[in-house]
Amino acid sequence: MLLSVVIPLLNEEDNIQLLYDELKEVLVSLEDKHEIIFIDDGSTDRSLTILEEIQAGDDNVTIVSFRRNFGQTAAMAAGFDYARGEVIITMDADLQNDPHDIPLLLQKVREGYDVVTGWRHDRKDAFINRKLPSMIANKIISLTTGVSLHDYGCTLKAFHKDVIKCVKLYGEMHRFIPAIASGMGIDFTEVKVNHRARRFGATKYGISRTLRVVLDLLTVKFLLSYATRPIQVFGLMGVLSGGLGVAIAAVLTVQKQFFGVPLGDRPLLLLAVMLIFIGFQFITMGLLAELQARTYHEAQNKPVYHVRRVIGDKKFARVDNEEPVSS
Repeated sequence: MLLSVVIPLLNEEDNIQLLYDELKEVLVSLEDKHEIIFIDDGSTDRSLTILEEIQAGDDNVTIVSFRRNFGQTAAMAAGFDYARGEVIITMDADLQNDPHDIPLLLQKVREGYDVVTGWRHDRKDAFINRKLPSMIANKIISLTTGVSLHDYGCTLKAFHKDVIKCVKLYGEMHRFIPAIASGMGIDFTEVKVNHRARRFGATKYGISRTLRVVLDLLTVKFLLSYATRPIQVFGLMGVLSGGLGVAIAAVLTVQKQFFGVPLGDRPLLLLAVMLIFIGFQFITMGLLAELQARTYHEAQNKPVYHVRRVIGDKKFARVDNEEPVSS
């Protein structure tokens, strides 16, 4: 089995060589073939130079250098695109993830899990600005997506290629990969991993990213629940809004016709009209979203299902969503 290790990095010149030496020691001890893919996300220090020196002495190392900083999600996506392994491991370049945990993740993959995610149960970070926001975010993400994990932010993860190759990443969605992939019906698990204090450099994350994470979470929730049926969310809001507006208008009509109540100075009249128009707009938006969803899936021949395997039909040898091939 070929194992791919994907490592996104930005300005980690003091950590790269130490990480490579430790990682290489672990990978050589395994029986599997391996490749290491470093994604240089627009570093401005000597990171790229050090990577080139490493690659010159190891043909198993691949460097993907971005023209500028595109963010960790883009770096992850590039790593997945270039990876050739049956199993893909992701980890940070700051030495806080322990390469010696890789065999544990591989063991879980061999047990049949599609996604194995690390849990930094003894996290070596500041409590107020790192651990506390992360704990709150993990709870919110788990409740929203229905995929319960202790640590969505841990980069140390293992993926089977048939799963990760079907996941498209945008924005800040790299942390939501287990939740996004759960829509395919995957088997996933979480294992406790070692977490080490940062030795060199400064963290690239802060509490300011919390808002962006929340906004991306709304996108993930929509994709998981309504990507193929948007009319059900927009239409429901439209029906509720329009129905409430019609009900208020009916009450006002009865008051005017049978009780002589004047409506010229009633704010409820304006509210009823506004709710009816908002309801109409929501339903129209839902119909337009339905057209876009069908264009999205049909133009790219993108499936609305994911097959794990086919048993008993010898006419096709098909894995996940690859095209059927005659056996």
